[in-house]
Amino acid sequence: MDRLDQVIETAGPLLRRVDEVISTVGAPPDHRIWAELRRVRLLPGDAVYAVAALRPAELAEAAPELRADARSYAGIAQALPAPGDWTGDAAEAYEAARRRTAGHLSGGGDSLDERLEATADLADALIEWMNQSRAELAAILAEILSSTDALDLSNDSGVDPAASREMVAAAQIAVRVLAAVADSYDLAADLLDDSAELANTQHELG
Repeated sequence: MDRLDQVIETAGPLLRRVDEVISTVGAPPDHRIWAELRRVRLLPGDAVYAVAALRPAELAEAAPELRADARSYAGIAQALPAPGDWTGDAAEAYEAARRRTAGHLSGGGDSLDERLEATADLADALIEWMNQSRAELAAILAEILSSTDALDLSNDSGVDPAASREMVAAAQIAVRVLAAVADSYDLAADLLDDSAELANTQHELG
């Protein structure tokens, strides 16, 4: 359990209250919340739990295993025997095939070992992104819990359509949460865009 898991236990009622106010009353027409809702397409509570569902530990073993496989492919490529004293057309055909196979396994930009190393790098980057996203959201939630906006929403006796103070408080909290989640997922999108060529090549190899 990290800090986000701990903070969510305390922030859960407030997040439900924020979602309730936004769903029932809405927010000021010109408030930034509308832009952030379009970016995330989730209510704040759902957005927080989406980040909380990220589990970097589940990827922790992926990169070492991928790099071990890459070393294995490199070793196989180096171990492919040369023709030696064998000569003639058959020997030349074998050597050409051996070089092609070795190049496919290791050494080139599109070789299997290089692709596995790139995939391991991506796994490491995703782990770092998950940890950073969780830590940043936990920090924001901790700040929100001690804010005047949270105090304004502490009365859980239902939503009064005329309570503009509650509406603004909910919108302010929502903006902070949604902006953090949206910025985080923009970073993830950049990571995946950068790896698109890797995914396409792996698909072709498969």
